Amino acid sequence: MARYEEAEYLQLSGIQHFEFCRRQWALIHIEQQWAENYRTTDGELMHKKAHEEISIEKRGSLLIMRGLRIASASLGVSGQCDVVEFHQKRQGITLSGYDGLWEVLPVEYKRGTKKNGLEDEVQLCAQALCLEEMLLTEIPKGYLFYGENKRREEVVFSAELRSHVAEICRQMHDLYKKGYTPKVRTNKKCRSCSLRDLCLPKLNKNLDVEKYINERIGEAGEGE
Repeated sequence: MARYEEAEYLQLSGIQHFEFCRRQWALIHIEQQWAENYRTTDGELMHKKAHEEISIEKRGSLLIMRGLRIASASLGVSGQCDVVEFHQKRQGITLSGYDGLWEVLPVEYKRGTKKNGLEDEVQLCAQALCLEEMLLTEIPKGYLFYGENKRREEVVFSAELRSHVAEICRQMHDLYKKGYTPKVRTNKKCRSCSLRDLCLPKLNKNLDVEKYINERIGEAGEGE
């Protein structure tokens, strides 16, 4: 298994972008382009609230850590968890400064409701894989908290989901190393993408540059 140097780490949050659209990920993380719409702004406010509250909170047998920094040398990613819950159990890991054994549960906060795609699940699973590597433990599941219905959705980290996350990370590193931005593949997701005006999906789809220029010249001539 490949292991990356810290200088090679990519943003863990990019995994969600990559699963949603590889071109969107490349525009943000390779070309450093970004545009905000209501969805991204609302999401940022939710994450800011999660990270600005106290970093450690103890509620009986529950320990809550917010904004925990995580990384994985095997995946080559680093980032920050919204919330990591540690539940005191008969089996688990030890935590410095706290008695007993603890089970680890990552919790990611999202606006809206559960999506049709896997973009939220792969991000949460990537967090779990980072935590497993850092804490030398196994994390079978985690939770996605959706702001619109105020409900948690359980996510089981199956072998298939773990493999999918590892493959996403491999592809991200491959494209990043090449500096390559994938071509447009238009679909229903384009309507909700915050980078739609930068991506120009209809313009870029199967674009023949010479044909496009000639058409624009023709249109200009007709207007004279």
